[in-house]
Amino acid sequence: MRILVIEDDTKIQEFVSRGLRQEGHTVDAASTGPEGLALWEAHRFDAVVLDIMLPGADGLSILKHMRNTGDQTPVIALSAKIAVDDRVSGLQSGADDYLSKPFAFSELSARLQAITRRTPPAQKGKDATLLAVADLRVNLLTRTVTRADKKIDLQPREFVLLDLLMRNTNRPLAKAFILERIWDYNLDLQTNIVDVLICRLRNKIDAGFDKKLIHTLRGVGYVLRADQ
Repeated sequence: MRILVIEDDTKIQEFVSRGLRQEGHTVDAASTGPEGLALWEAHRFDAVVLDIMLPGADGLSILKHMRNTGDQTPVIALSAKIAVDDRVSGLQSGADDYLSKPFAFSELSARLQAITRRTPPAQKGKDATLLAVADLRVNLLTRTVTRADKKIDLQPREFVLLDLLMRNTNRPLAKAFILERIWDYNLDLQTNIVDVLICRLRNKIDAGFDKKLIHTLRGVGYVLRADQ
């Protein structure tokens, strides 16, 4: 899944983002209300982890705004407030669940699985669960990949990379961008860790097919596109 984390506490944001990436999800993160709202409006997410107390615009205002536009993306609200009235306020504003700080990542993960399972695919939008480029198909709910109706088995990090490439079809992605999104830490850009993962994915996605989908752009990075 692609998950948006809006949290101004750096330690909590990194803790949650790292845990979600280790589970195989793609994560976008924001530290302020306006930054988070801009990301939310610009992209389609499968779920949002939203802190209530944010600089610039509070989480409840953001949530009410998105719900008023008809956006039904599943949301877990995070807050240091534990009073019943605060939890009720969060749920009434449109949150699907409410988690008080501090919390265990395992609980957050379980709650995310629960709210995404009970949200019908049609409500989130077809393209939120199915990705397609040429004859390549990815089902984000079942985590299945096929090309020309042939099932392709991917390792978790290979799946995350394919998800990232397909969500950015025709857009060149630099190695640094891929490193940040998949590994969540800075590595020496001279390392070949991205090249190795691309090679593994290319061998599974393109091997045996005349039309190649994953392309190398020298000096730039990589791109997934249907044309040669």
